[in-house]
Amino acid sequence: MLLRVGLSVQCLRPSLAQFLPKQTPITKLSYRPLCISSSSSISTLVSNSSKHSTSTFNGSLEPYLSCCMPHKRLKLAVLLSGGVDSSVALRLLHAAGHHCTAFYLKIWFQEDFENFWSECPWEEDLKYAKAVCDQVDVPLEVVHLTDEYWNNVVSYIIKEYRCGRTPNPDVLCNTRIKFGAFMDAVSSMEFDYVASGHYANIIHSSSDEKDKPSVLELSKDMVKDQTYFLSHLLQAQIKRLIFPLGRIPKDEVRELAKRFDLPNKDRKDSQGICFLGKIKFSEFVARQIGEMEGIILEAETGDFLGKHKGFWFYTIGQRQGLRLPGGPWYVVEKDVKNNVVFVSRNYFSFDKRRRLFRVGSMRWLGGLPPENFSHLRCKVRHGPGFYDCSLTMEHHDDGRGDVAVVHLSKDDQGIAAGQFAAFYQGQTCIGSGVILESWDDQGFPVCARALEIARMEDKSKLGKPVKIYFKPETPSSDSDCKDSSKVDRGLTSSQVSAMNRSVSC
Repeated sequence: MLLRVGLSVQCLRPSLAQFLPKQTPITKLSYRPLCISSSSSISTLVSNSSKHSTSTFNGSLEPYLSCCMPHKRLKLAVLLSGGVDSSVALRLLHAAGHHCTAFYLKIWFQEDFENFWSECPWEEDLKYAKAVCDQVDVPLEVVHLTDEYWNNVVSYIIKEYRCGRTPNPDVLCNTRIKFGAFMDAVSSMEFDYVASGHYANIIHSSSDEKDKPSVLELSKDMVKDQTYFLSHLLQAQIKRLIFPLGRIPKDEVRELAKRFDLPNKDRKDSQGICFLGKIKFSEFVARQIGEMEGIILEAETGDFLGKHKGFWFYTIGQRQGLRLPGGPWYVVEKDVKNNVVFVSRNYFSFDKRRRLFRVGSMRWLGGLPPENFSHLRCKVRHGPGFYDCSLTMEHHDDGRGDVAVVHLSKDDQGIAAGQFAAFYQGQTCIGSGVILESWDDQGFPVCARALEIARMEDKSKLGKPVKIYFKPETPSSDSDCKDSSKVDRGLTSSQVSAMNRSVSC
């Protein structure tokens, strides 16, 4: 039976309606019955795994149910991807006695698109998801969010890359799709909570304190912790979420998968961006934005080092993929107007490290900013690393809203405009904002000659790129490129040959 649920932005709850972009309303969302092609390997898994249930589980599950509200009987919508984490989350919720319905989200790259691969990876994901559900007779629905994903995530990503910024697709996917469009779509189905396999911990207030905000805390596994990707949620979204894996380390999740005898117990974790599947991100950008030849210049000297296919393929701090000799080289700045990428081998030199940057689009998970901005912690990327930090709020009346100036306790070299900075008080994630281009003149110092060359209309006059073979052990401290002859450029091929001859003697 086909169930169609029509949606528009007007029918969303007021708080979430503000969250979704007004220019890209949700036009449809539909559930479709499962229809997957046969596969001998997956069919065997389904056949074998269906014979097992929680009755075959050796050992008590009680220590693993602390984040599952085991003393209640709830009606839950469980997001299931076909991976190990979400599958274990489903089995724990089922073991806790809740009534679960699983949902598999199909998004834009997975249908009605000329794919780069011969076999769509979502089909395998869906087969595993069905096999997991069949073990315990949990119903599985397929939810199509093609238009919603394109309008609210992909279009934004493309726009940001065209402007030279580096957005975070996973943050947007969580806020706008998994716990945005989907959550509002199922709100009429009277689920008590939406659950997923995220590594984060949510603390809900007791039933007699419903007005108190729910709290997002770090997971027990700091390497896998995903609070960074959840830091831009609204309080209205957090109040409706359960994360069963919040207090379980990844290695124990793997062990639970084996003890549950899940059909995907040995499946590797997905490492890609949430919507690309097996596609390389560079291929996606090339397909959506195209290519346009530009030049690579050394920031300190203006020397012409090579060519690139478009500034949008590079992010600040990037080292891989530059293919320049004499490195390591790092992307330090981008000239969006002239399609020029500036690089340096001195990216980690002391005088060029950043401790100060701005963030906008601030969102506080509790609804209000913290009382004290002096003793916070900050993540500028996903991972276990933190910085101690303090914030200084700037209030603007020109429509830009509040902007926070972030002061880090230590230096960081990978701060890129468009990424998110997440803030913490102890173990609690309190909110996040988008990193802005304005650095209070703290950006990497690109010299006047490099800026002048970047503005040249006819760059064919530059001739062939300068060849540099390796970085000198003691780099020059002179960063003024008005007289580029004073800058140590490393050794040429003839100098390398001469040195090798002298060593061999």
